[in-house]
Amino acid sequence: MRVAWLARIAVVLLMVSLSGCFLWHRHSGKNNTCNDPQIYMKAQSIPPLKTPIGLNAPDTKGALRIPDLNQPPPPPRTRTDPCLDSPPSYVVPKPAKPPQA
Repeated sequence: MRVAWLARIAVVLLMVSLSGCFLWHRHSGKNNTCNDPQIYMKAQSIPPLKTPIGLNAPDTKGALRIPDLNQPPPPPRTRTDPCLDSPPSYVVPKPAKPPQA
């Protein structure tokens, strides 16, 4: 009975320690998948729905259209660049003191 109880505690401690490693690795900046091509980047507009003769057309007032992009593309980002939605570092470098005479 006591061995089973200790085994359960060991499993829980192992799971907690591994989850901490996972979260640290995920937020350490080495695994930036946000700069990889995403599925939504291939989205395209389709022509409006055409209904056959004799049927009522559906209400398309709320239809969404992807606007044309008339701006230059943003500069390319690499996997080592931080994600744009990641918070900045909280460590602010202190300015060096000028030498005194």
